[in-house]
Amino acid sequence: MINHRHVLYLLLAVTLSTAIAVTAQEPQGIFAGSADVGKTQKGSTVYEAASGSYRVTGGGADMWGSTDAFHFSWVRLSGDATLTADVHFPGGDLAPLEKAVLIFRQSLDPASAYADVAIHADGHITLQYRVASGGRTADVTSAEHGSARLRIERKGDRFTAFTGASDGKLTAFSTWTVPMEDPVYAGIGVCSHAAEGLATVTFSNVTIQQGR
Repeated sequence: MINHRHVLYLLLAVTLSTAIAVTAQEPQGIFAGSADVGKTQKGSTVYEAASGSYRVTGGGADMWGSTDAFHFSWVRLSGDATLTADVHFPGGDLAPLEKAVLIFRQSLDPASAYADVAIHADGHITLQYRVASGGRTADVTSAEHGSARLRIERKGDRFTAFTGASDGKLTAFSTWTVPMEDPVYAGIGVCSHAAEGLATVTFSNVTIQQGR
């Protein structure tokens, strides 16, 4: 006699393992893994060892509201940390709200609490945050426009966003409190701001420093 419950469990296990295989990537550079978060076209991260840069391709309708959709390269860590990178959009006709982010997230769940510093293809820069899982997203916009270098700093539950030129001083423009429990996910990501589209952004001089 067929045990239908056992068959159902087997099918579920195969489905989950297939989904993980499709969305997850092996370690790339300083990051332990990469994944598509939320409903999105399949993205990727390519690490170029010679230059130390990361070419990140991501889809997703947005990182906003109560859920996110984007491609994320991450490492799990605990305690205070600072994430810094130069961000370069390609030339050409880009969707204005394509975004590249340096981000701390509680989890890979699309509704996760998070804080990020985001630069959009039209040049505007924001500190974005969701203070609780499934809550709304809010942001603070920097007066700086088109900055090449970004930083986000975590001190406890306080997250501070910075902007600056590649060869200049970084300046903080906003701080917000987002409660997160250790360990958290920290890394870089790209959202195309088009549910059926993809965008590619290059991150260089990427560093993660832990501790105060």
